[in-house]
Amino acid sequence: MELRFIGIDPNTGDDECPTVWFDAESGEIVVQGWKANEKLLAKCRETGSIPDTEDVVRLPARMASILRKACDAAEGAHVR
Repeated sequence: MELRFIGIDPNTGDDECPTVWFDAESGEIVVQGWKANEKLLAKCRETGSIPDTEDVVRLPARMASILRKACDAAEGAHVR
């Protein structure tokens, strides 16, 4: 696994969360975020089911530039 740290919420404090990485080997963007509460999960399920192997996490909008960096890393890796 070639996990590259991309960024962390600039307002994280001592929580060290949310965080974004890019796995160059698999071509995946890896995200650590706050767990969704039941109300948000129910809203998300309105568009489809969430498999047991997946989950919904929340990230603050202030992390948009960090997510862009992760997307740029994925595009730069010529991920298909």
